[in-house]
Amino acid sequence: MRVPQIQGCDAFRAAMPRGRRPQSVLVRLTAADGTVGWGEAADTGGLNGPDGSGDLTEVWSDVAERLGPALIGLEWERPEDVSAAAELGGRPAASAIDIACWDLWCRSRGLPLAHALGGTRTSIVTGAQIGPEPILETVVSRVNRAVGAGHTRVTVRIRPGWDIEPVRLIREAYPALALIVDAGHDYGETDEHLGVLTGLDAYGVLAIERPFPAGDLEAHARLQRRVEAPVAPAVGDIETLDAAITLEAGRALNLRLGDLGGLTAARAAHDRAYAAGWGIWCTGAGPFGIGQAAAVALAALPGCDLPSDVSDPAGGPAFVTPPVRSSGGVVGVPFTQPGLGHEVDDERIIRLASDKVRIPA
Repeated sequence: MRVPQIQGCDAFRAAMPRGRRPQSVLVRLTAADGTVGWGEAADTGGLNGPDGSGDLTEVWSDVAERLGPALIGLEWERPEDVSAAAELGGRPAASAIDIACWDLWCRSRGLPLAHALGGTRTSIVTGAQIGPEPILETVVSRVNRAVGAGHTRVTVRIRPGWDIEPVRLIREAYPALALIVDAGHDYGETDEHLGVLTGLDAYGVLAIERPFPAGDLEAHARLQRRVEAPVAPAVGDIETLDAAITLEAGRALNLRLGDLGGLTAARAAHDRAYAAGWGIWCTGAGPFGIGQAAAVALAALPGCDLPSDVSDPAGGPAFVTPPVRSSGGVVGVPFTQPGLGHEVDDERIIRLASDKVRIPA
């Protein structure tokens, strides 16, 4: 059964009203029968994407000038049919469009997104992310707050000169805490850097994520042979993941929707990694909650066995109802509502938007 043609694509570039003011490009697709689907691409500052993506200016141009117009009047039966149009832009923009297509398709059929993707989990165990701190001892206080909120895993962002010591302090304070280190591509195969990365094994880390520059799978494979902890290389497409599996360049995968280009590609990556026996977790991106909601649905897949970063920070403004927030370290998967399972406060998003475009005008 064909989905009603997409007749409209609204895009909004908006920043949160206070705090650090993180930004997103939000996409609202409207079908001929009035069904609406939402997607979100968050500003990652160029840090998360394997290709250095993350600039919202480029995302905005991709959506407004290429992806949005390509969707108008498109004949499609499933979200996967939109993949060719999504290739007209970069992966973050493609991710926003792909999420919106999945949301619209599921709502038009009354299907929960997690169910449509093949999810089996009814709740997601959550983790928290901790960045470098100017004062070393502060990191333990932040971990304490995360643990107090119920999170069972913490990812600590390390960099040269700020790596072994914070991990040591965290492990001393929390001997049983699941701990992932995210190196952000900042290390090389120097003796000093390899000494740090191999030294992490002494602290029982759950994974070493993005240790080397993206694409250098041979370096990841050499490190994996030297460490007990699973290495998690950055993966931006299925071809890179297949190569990483073949080279044994890791044993863990963080599904980042913006890096992979959306739910369609992320589900395929999950299936490959799951079949290879890799550990998998998800990271949602998007201060407006739409990207987080999509990540919750993705994390419901059977191979996502590690705690995921899928909840909005508690206390901030909510733009989806119910908010995507962790309670006691758990986020429920919406299996009774269609699509993302959340209602989007489009009026507040429109008020906050600094740029708006309607296609067709």
